[in-house]
Amino acid sequence: MDMMAIKAALLGIIEGLTEYLPVSSTGHLLLAEHFLGLNFDNPTLDKTFTVLVQLGSILALVLVYIRKLMQILFSIGQNRQARSFIAGVLIAFLPAALIGAILHGFIKGILFNPLIVCVALILGGFILLIVDELPLERRYHDATQFPIGMAFKIGILQCLAMVPGVSRSGATIVGAMLLGADKRAAAEFSFFLAIPTMIGAFAYDLLKSYKDLTLSGIEIITIGFITAFIAGLIVVTSLLRYVSRHGFALFAWWRIIIGAAGLAGLLVFG
Repeated sequence: MDMMAIKAALLGIIEGLTEYLPVSSTGHLLLAEHFLGLNFDNPTLDKTFTVLVQLGSILALVLVYIRKLMQILFSIGQNRQARSFIAGVLIAFLPAALIGAILHGFIKGILFNPLIVCVALILGGFILLIVDELPLERRYHDATQFPIGMAFKIGILQCLAMVPGVSRSGATIVGAMLLGADKRAAAEFSFFLAIPTMIGAFAYDLLKSYKDLTLSGIEIITIGFITAFIAGLIVVTSLLRYVSRHGFALFAWWRIIIGAAGLAGLLVFG
């Protein structure tokens, strides 16, 4: 396997493993590029890969939840709770969609900075540790039964993830727990909210860069897509069971360690 294929596989694995964990996939990918040189030295291929590899993670999530999603969609006409759940997810999605569209240039041009990523990883890790141990009242045990107002508040908190290193799943999970959800329900709602959010982000990036997309690196993109799909599938099928038993401390400490290592690397290597 040549170096380009190895880079593609590693980036796909990082994307798939970190997209649904509260550790920031964007932050990990940015640090991997900065410190490990995991890019392709080809701006067009880099852009194509970044846009299309997300599809692997999205499809993994949809595949796992396809039966539940179809049941909800087919029951809209008869089930008020199903209608309320879909409305809640869409309302939660809107704040990030609006802010992401308005500030897209600023976010990509200014905030995509290794120093910001490292600081956000560390701060987010400590916040996750604290919230994980708080004696919060657990009023909601089913992600499909969150009130619409609660879903909207989670969507507001999701906007914090515009800062790379914060983590979309981390912000939504912490928000849901602070608003009364148990750990499993918080993680599952984060999964559901990821579907429109990731599809929206993918579509927006595709719209902005479709003129630059080529198929010249189709083998590289395919490798990244497959590895992201497999890694995402592993995370989505195992995360809920893990957090129900052990909470989020492992991911909080991972954030702190990676962020601290990144700061040390910036101090030594620049």
